[in-house]
Amino acid sequence: MYYCALCNLKACKLGEPEKMPKKCPNSTKIIEKSKELYLEEENEKIAYNSALVESEGYCKLTRIEETILFAKKMNYKKLGIAFCTGLSNEAKILQDIFLNHDFDVESVVCKCGSIPKEFIKITENEKVHKGEYEAMCNPIGQALFLNETKTDLNIILGLCVGHDSLFIKYSKAPVTIIGVKDRVLGHNPLAAIYTSNSYYKEKLFKNKE
Repeated sequence: MYYCALCNLKACKLGEPEKMPKKCPNSTKIIEKSKELYLEEENEKIAYNSALVESEGYCKLTRIEETILFAKKMNYKKLGIAFCTGLSNEAKILQDIFLNHDFDVESVVCKCGSIPKEFIKITENEKVHKGEYEAMCNPIGQALFLNETKTDLNIILGLCVGHDSLFIKYSKAPVTIIGVKDRVLGHNPLAAIYTSNSYYKEKLFKNKE
C-alpha cells in the first residue's frame, strides 16, 4: 500500500532516504528497474528534455509554451491534436499556434466516423439527448488516424474521462495533455479541489455520520 499523497515529509524530494516512512515506494528492486528503463534511448531523451523544460520554463511559461519548447527540444516535426468537438474553437486556435511555430499538425475530432452510440449498446434512455442521433466519441479512432499519419507527439484537448484513457492506450506516439474535460468548472477540474473545504465539500465527501 502506497500513500504518498498523504505524506507530509516528502523526504524523497529532499534526498533524505533515511527519513522515509516504512511504506514509502522505495523498493530497491523497483527503483533500479525504473532507472534501467530511463537508460532506454527514447525514455532518456524524453526525461532529459522534460527536466530542461521544467527548469527553463519554471513559473515563466504556460503549458502551451512548454509543450512547444519540449517538442522542439525533442526535434518533433509533426504534432497530433485529439480534441473534443465541444472545444473545436480551442482546437483551431491551438493548431494555428503550432503551425505558427513551424510544426506540421494533424487534428482529429472525437466524433470521427460518426458511429452511433447504439454500436456500444447505449440505449435511448442512456443518451445525453434522448430521441436524437448521437455519435459516440471515438478515441480509438482518433489514435489510429494519428498513428497512420506518423505523428511524433500527440496532444489531448478536452477528451472525456475514459475516452482519454483509450486514446492514450492506442496512441503510438507519446502523449501529453493541454486541457481536460470539465463541463461544470469551465475545464478547470482543480477548482473542485481548491474549494473542497468550502463550496464543494458536500459534493465531494460522503456523509460520514
